[in-house]
Amino acid sequence: MGGSQKRKQESLSFWKESAAKSARNDDDEPYPSHPRPTPEECRSVRDDLLALHGFPQQFDKYRRLRLRLAPLSHASSPAIDGGGGPPVESDPSDGDDKHGLSQRESVLDGLVSVVLSQNTTDVNSQRAFTSLKSAFPAWEDVLAADSKSVEDAIRCGGLAVTKASCIKKMLSCLLERKGKLCLEYLRDLSVDEVKTELSHFKGIGPKTVACVLMFHLQRDDFPVDTHVIQIGKAIGWVPAVADRKKAYLHLNRRIPDELKFDLNCLLFTHGKLCHACTLKGTNQKRKESHESSCPLLTYCVDVQHVLQSSSPN
Repeated sequence: MGGSQKRKQESLSFWKESAAKSARNDDDEPYPSHPRPTPEECRSVRDDLLALHGFPQQFDKYRRLRLRLAPLSHASSPAIDGGGGPPVESDPSDGDDKHGLSQRESVLDGLVSVVLSQNTTDVNSQRAFTSLKSAFPAWEDVLAADSKSVEDAIRCGGLAVTKASCIKKMLSCLLERKGKLCLEYLRDLSVDEVKTELSHFKGIGPKTVACVLMFHLQRDDFPVDTHVIQIGKAIGWVPAVADRKKAYLHLNRRIPDELKFDLNCLLFTHGKLCHACTLKGTNQKRKESHESSCPLLTYCVDVQHVLQSSSPN
């Protein structure tokens, strides 16, 4: 039995044993009697998806930035190419321009880019952000512009009216509260303080805040989008009845901090590429196709087996 398969079996045994134990009384844990995922299982899924996909190129610059800022904090991360080797070491003199790190995005840039990424493709959201910055080089220009002009600048990203309104209201609120259009002060705050600050902005929801924390503030957080919650339900990491808010609270409690970034990026990417493990509901038959090679299907089968063997006759 390979190491990855052995870890799966060990984590499933832990789950079966832990399910009978009394739950902790914890206000931040919506499913205290649901002990998955285990740390071993998180690491196993991360390794399996890295072997299948490699690390997603679209998130590579953020991963390298995290490693540059704290190269020793996540020593358990395998190599960026998915080869399972030692962690990538950061050399301040080696290739910042090549990897897009020489000009770090501002936190405000990051927040707006996350808003523009909602309900659209990565390509279209990047086009919308580039178009917005080309039309309005400074955020003061966006705030001063009429709504129609901002909508036109971001129309290629979809939902232009809604997103333009959200951005302008957020900028107005930020200027009123802080006297300038800058969010760099968030870098010095705790995770809870960042959440409190961003909650002042209408239209900025939990997933947006989590993305800003993970990508633009290099914090250990685990955003839950459609792909993550569908896969989470399919492999039994969250109950089938879980909504995004409760799934977010549960997964952030269960997933080790040092695995959150890689695992989140990989689950997001896998969810876009593989339909076999993201079918909604528990009674749908999974596709019999080339996607049967998906490594996560093993977890789906094992979860059903454990549930059946645990139920009374």
